[in-house]
Amino acid sequence: MGVIVNLRLARKAKARGEAHATAATNRAAFGRTKAEKQRDAAVRNRIDATLDGARRDPD
Repeated sequence: MGVIVNLRLARKAKARGEAHATAATNRAAFGRTKAEKQRDAAVRNRIDATLDGARRDPD
């Protein structure tokens, strides 16, 4: 015979796993200090300025 699975418990376990995955993603995205955010913004601005400076004028 097959294994008997309690669907309610399986559903709750699946939801818990998804919640942990979402929490880990949010910690990576939003769990940074102000200095880290400012550093990343400065790097992004420097890259954007470099790319804008290398852009050709459309003629």
